[in-house]
Amino acid sequence: MKTSIQTSLGEKIFTVFNYTLFILFSITTLFPFLNLIAKSLSSETAVLSGQVNLLPVDLQFGTYKFVASSSMFLNAFQVSIFITVCGTLCALLMTTLAAYPLSKTRLRGRKFFILMYIFTMLFSGGLIPTYLLMRGLGLIDQLPVLFLPAMISVYNMLIIKSYFENLPDGLEESAKLDGASNLTILWRITLPLSMPVLATIGLFYAVQFWNDYFASLIYMNTPEKKPLQLYLKELFVTSSDAFLRSGSHINIDAAMNASPQSIQAASIILATLPILLVYPFLQKYFVKGVLIGSVKG
Repeated sequence: MKTSIQTSLGEKIFTVFNYTLFILFSITTLFPFLNLIAKSLSSETAVLSGQVNLLPVDLQFGTYKFVASSSMFLNAFQVSIFITVCGTLCALLMTTLAAYPLSKTRLRGRKFFILMYIFTMLFSGGLIPTYLLMRGLGLIDQLPVLFLPAMISVYNMLIIKSYFENLPDGLEESAKLDGASNLTILWRITLPLSMPVLATIGLFYAVQFWNDYFASLIYMNTPEKKPLQLYLKELFVTSSDAFLRSGSHINIDAAMNASPQSIQAASIILATLPILLVYPFLQKYFVKGVLIGSVKG
């Protein structure tokens, strides 16, 4: 016989209040994004006169044609894609290889190694020593310098480690009885069972590398090697120079009806799309990966 749980009037009011409050918060976070889209699709006159709010005025797509035909934008976009893909794959590999042995209680000195990793979360060498190290390694103005120093995030490593600790020990014991090595167990058993947490951490790393501009600001000198986020930063330094900063080959027909503000808005929208397109494919793993990986039970 099923029993229904009765909720009091106060609990119902509190639930309605919570849902209403969070829906309003969600809507307000969309306002800046909608305003950018509206500006990128509006005419130069409408943008400069301040007529654009949440809906486009005098709809046009010339701004996107102008930005998409910019050689500097396309080059920066390709650099960001390269850094994000290589950085995410390498960071996942290094983080997993660090988390797997630390998840085993039989590892000698396990507590010491974990303490050393946590120590780096609290203290770092600083910007100048790090720059001197990168220069000594010959990585200045080289694309690998944008992701090699960030190969392991201790926070992400601890999440993966906790996930590994929750996997049944019997699977590993059975594999060892069949003669499987540690790497075989990791590759054929542990990793296939860890797709939720790996997809989640992979998304964390991808967003980190895609949005990072500070590393390129410090280490990169060649304009052709600068990623998209640094390109956007420089695009916003002086709005009056937006046409000049957006590319050396200007499409006159597309630029005739585009303002610096609409160019900036269109550039931001195009820079945001890759992450927005990747997220739906990882969404089913996201919540499960964070919850299981962060709570040991």
